[in-house]
Amino acid sequence: MSTVRRRFEILLVPEHVEDRGGAAVEDSAVRSAVVEATGENGASGYPRYAGHGIVADIDPATRTVEALLVDGYELDYGLTALVSDRAPR
Repeated sequence: MSTVRRRFEILLVPEHVEDRGGAAVEDSAVRSAVVEATGENGASGYPRYAGHGIVADIDPATRTVEALLVDGYELDYGLTALVSDRAPR
């Protein structure tokens, strides 16, 4: 039986940041948000998470962001949504 993780931290990172010079991906993010499970599945079929203006469908097994809205809008070109490796606070 698998359990769905209750929260993740989403990072919005510019795609052009290729070499962070040893900095963590969290240091390159232009925005971050801790999102919590809503108990619903999104249109993608994956669990929906929401918080701080971000609504995301996340595959908890692969930690992949499958769908995302930021302040009600699709993600701007040039930004990538990633799930942080660190535990959300």
